[in-house]
This record gives sequence, structure tokens and C-alpha cells, in this order.
Amino acid sequence: METRIIEINGVKVEVDLRTCKNIESYKVGDPVKVLIKDYADKFTSYPGVIVGFDNFEKLPTMIIMYAELSYSSAKLQLVFFNAQSKDVEICPAIPEVLSFEKEKVLKYLNDDIQKKQLELDQTIAHRDLFLKQFQQYFKA
Repeated sequence: METRIIEINGVKVEVDLRTCKNIESYKVGDPVKVLIKDYADKFTSYPGVIVGFDNFEKLPTMIIMYAELSYSSAKLQLVFFNAQSKDVEICPAIPEVLSFEKEKVLKYLNDDIQKKQLELDQTIAHRDLFLKQFQQYFKA
């Protein structure tokens, strides 16, 4: 049996290299886990997917969309991952063990769209009211 001992944050784990999957390349659409430094020395892991690749000559960059999920909201963020990225790491993710449900995320995003649409409608109404009520003021 071919095994290797890997230490993660002081915890030693023995890995069977025969069943270990080593991914050396990423492509658009691959699921990933994104580890991002929040504040101080706290890191949080998020589910994500590679959505693009910018093949810049000096700094090739992967574009990764990840989901910040809570009990009542879902926020999609982009991270641009390259050789100069600080406080960000990525690793392959297994799609079968995603920590969220598609329908729930879509509901949160649709709720957010409705809320922002209401805010937009209210701002348009305020603008129209302003133009109507202050019309005489601006004629002077």
C-alpha cells in the first residue's frame, strides 16, 4: 500500500495515493472550493466554479464565481485568481457534496432581485415626484 502523510494545520492525515485524485489542470466549468481570508487570521471556504480564464501574457488569471451562503441569503462574488493573489486559495471540489441546494440559492437571489426592483421603483417615483413638485422652482 502506497501512502503519504500530509499535515494540515497540525493534524497529520494518512492518504492512500492509489485512491487519491490529483488534478493538475483546471478548465472553465470545474467546481472548486475557494478559501478566502475574511479578517485577522480567519479563513472561510466557499463553493465555487471557474467561469473564465484570462490568458494575460504576464499574469494569467482564472475568474471564479463563488457563493457566500447564509440561512437567509445568497450572494455571488467573483475572485480573480492568479500568481499575485493573496489570502485566496483554491482546490478541486466534488460536485456531489455541494453544501447548498440550487432551488434555495435561486429563491434567495430572486428575493434579492425583487427587493432591489422595489427600491428602483421607489427611486423612480421619488425622481418623478421631485420633477413634478419642483417644476416651478426651476423655471425661475
